[in-house]
Amino acid sequence: MALVFSVLLLLGLCGKMASGGQPAFDNTPGALNYELPTTEYETQDTFNAGIIDPLYQMVHIFLNVVQPNDFPQDLVKKLIQKRFDISVDTKEPENIVLALKVAIYEIGVLICVILGLLFIFLMPLVGFFFCMCRCCNKCGGEMHQRQKQNESCRRKCLAISLLLICLLMSLGIAFGFVANQQTRTRIQRTQKLAESNYRDLRALLTEAPKQIDYILGQYNTTKNKAFSDLDSIDSVLGGRIKGQLKPKVTPVLEEIKAMATAIRQTKDALQNMSSSLKSLRDASTQLSTNLTSVRNSIENSLNSNDCASDPASKICDSLRPQLSNLGSNHNGSQLPSVDRELNTVNDVDRTDLESLVKRGYMSIDEIPNMIQNQTGDVIKDVKKTLDSVSSKVKNMSQSIPVEEVLLQFSHYLNDSNRYIHESLPRVEEYDSYWWLGGLIVCFLLTLIVTFFYLGLLCGVFGYDKRATPTRRGCVSNTGGIFLMAGVGFSFLFCWILMILVVLTFVVGANVEKLLCEPYENKKLLQVLDTPYLLNDQWQFYLSGILLKNPDINMTFEQVYRDCKRGRGVYATFQLENVFNITENFNIERLSEDIVKELEKLNVNIDSIELLDKTGRKSLEDFAQSGIDRINYSMYLQEAEKPPTKVDLLTFASFLETEANQLPDGNLKQAFLMDAQNIRAIHQQHVPPVQQSLNSLKQSVWALKQTSSKLPEEVKKVLASLDSAQHFLTSNLSSIVIGETKKFGRTIIGYFEHYLQWVLYAITEKMTSCKPMITAMDSAVNGILCSYVADPLNLFWFGIGKATMLLLPAVIIAIKLAKYYRRMDSEDVYDDVETVPMKNLENGSNGYHKDHLYGVHNPVMTSPSRY
Repeated sequence: MALVFSVLLLLGLCGKMASGGQPAFDNTPGALNYELPTTEYETQDTFNAGIIDPLYQMVHIFLNVVQPNDFPQDLVKKLIQKRFDISVDTKEPENIVLALKVAIYEIGVLICVILGLLFIFLMPLVGFFFCMCRCCNKCGGEMHQRQKQNESCRRKCLAISLLLICLLMSLGIAFGFVANQQTRTRIQRTQKLAESNYRDLRALLTEAPKQIDYILGQYNTTKNKAFSDLDSIDSVLGGRIKGQLKPKVTPVLEEIKAMATAIRQTKDALQNMSSSLKSLRDASTQLSTNLTSVRNSIENSLNSNDCASDPASKICDSLRPQLSNLGSNHNGSQLPSVDRELNTVNDVDRTDLESLVKRGYMSIDEIPNMIQNQTGDVIKDVKKTLDSVSSKVKNMSQSIPVEEVLLQFSHYLNDSNRYIHESLPRVEEYDSYWWLGGLIVCFLLTLIVTFFYLGLLCGVFGYDKRATPTRRGCVSNTGGIFLMAGVGFSFLFCWILMILVVLTFVVGANVEKLLCEPYENKKLLQVLDTPYLLNDQWQFYLSGILLKNPDINMTFEQVYRDCKRGRGVYATFQLENVFNITENFNIERLSEDIVKELEKLNVNIDSIELLDKTGRKSLEDFAQSGIDRINYSMYLQEAEKPPTKVDLLTFASFLETEANQLPDGNLKQAFLMDAQNIRAIHQQHVPPVQQSLNSLKQSVWALKQTSSKLPEEVKKVLASLDSAQHFLTSNLSSIVIGETKKFGRTIIGYFEHYLQWVLYAITEKMTSCKPMITAMDSAVNGILCSYVADPLNLFWFGIGKATMLLLPAVIIAIKLAKYYRRMDSEDVYDDVETVPMKNLENGSNGYHKDHLYGVHNPVMTSPSRY
């Protein structure tokens, strides 16, 4: 009890840093994780008997049969209240009733004890009369055997029965040897178990300062985390504010940026379209001029005299219809110019809408720098406050007299260890006496069983069925003597063995049923938790002895359960009723200064303009530029036309073919020259026209895609811009204030959570009382039950079993010895007429009067028994 109280005192003084309550503790915020350093204790809280555990379980089953009643909690309570004084006093009927209840509960044990006592008193008495009877040649004392017809069957049955009984006795003796050796082995382990518990309790003392240092060290970890957030306020707080604004702002700026890209693409497309129209006009004009010149040349040839005569006239007539198709297919002056739209878009593009969008992004991205610049002085003050709280925690820890209590408890542990080392040699000495006595008992039973075995061995193998009882061999006779020697030793020592069995049975059975089992199922603790049981004035004994306040609900079962699962001493023993740590470790008071400083954290962000009036006017002008009203179909239709009305190469080939049919002359040469000129015109002028047409087509398609629903798109962008700007104007201030407060709460949360963890660690986790409960388990479950009670119960079970079996063994051995020993007289069977009756009457020639003369007749046809 002094050990428990010393540990309680130690943790109570340490507990001045924690509050009386047990705050709920969740995961630490951010990246902070706290975990008290724990000590690995070496003492096991379970005790396994190993391969002989089934033997112990067998004894437990036997005890449950002998004593099937549940643990008598009410009866034990009354006995404790009576201080175990159950003397039968007629003036106190309650004592008589209580004694009867005890007797009823112990009825199985009492019956076994009564049977044992009967065995103790009757066996020596029976042995005495048996010896006296045999001395008078009674009770089988006469060396004469009555022969019967079933003699062989009876002998074999008796031998087999004795063998089986001896085997069962041998098994019981083996149990005794094992139990005796287990007791010695387990007692020798007691010192190791005690030293192991001592080291665990010593580790318990060294664990407390380490855990306190860890708790104090975690303040620096928490402070460093807060400092890191404060130093990174631009990215932490600024990032949170940006995170609130970006979902509303970024899509709008991206739309405006896309619109700026569309303006630039429209400008490029209009420029390309305007350039293509100009190139088309120039190329078409030049192509038309050259074709007109060639056509005029061909017309002159057709109108000459050379075409008037055959065969030229027919050829000229075939050329005249085709001559009208020789010309350009485009008239550049028919397509309207897009210079007005181009000038409008150029004016819009000069505003550089993309730079305005970048300015909107920059106004959002500059928020962290603005916060960093505005909060520099406040952050310095907050850091100073955090450092002052750190000094308070350190000063508080230095005021705890841990060293003195550790020194006091260390002295107690040293004294206890010294006492154990001084007492264990005496315990081992007494155990050696018990071990020697157990060996003697086991060897006595072994000697008796050995006599029986030798008797059976010599009797069975030395028996000759052809020999008469008076002519049996020496080996057979020795077997009978061994059996009778076993009987004699049984009568001499069995009652002494039974005395030992009864004494160990009463002690071992009651220890198992009244201490070990109820301690295992915690019913014994429930009895001790009965109000006003151990002290008439105290409702709760444990709180009265430990906390000097018997009204505090503290039970043995609750303490055992909490300590078993590793709960801290402060919470287990409810030290908040003695040591109020909230006064010195008040979370609100310690965090109050931090809160005040963080309240000064004020961030002011000016109104953010996503797009100024110039940019907005540019979008509106772009929507009104007129590119959506251009007749793109007309341009596309014109661009789809070929450069010339007829394929010039085909026409040149046709002209050349026709010319080759003419006779040589000026007309033929003129046509061939015109065909050559047409090919030259195609090579020089048709590709530029076709290239201008392709460029015009691409530009028209690009503009058509851009201009489709242009006013609606610009209107949608402007609506999104107005919505985002309204959001900024209305909510920017509240967002900044909310995120600033949240940032402050995060910083405070680090320390509040740290302080709550300190409370939780000290009250729930620091200095687990498990080693104390392990020491108690070692004393009860380990030493008392596993090391002493179990081997003791196995010992009396085995020895008692062997001793009880001596009774049938003695009876059978006495009967069986008659079949093995050499008799002094025997029964002889012969015909009645051949027997001399006078010799039968006077027993002449020195024979016993019961000796029958005559010729032995093994067939026994006419038996006569005398």
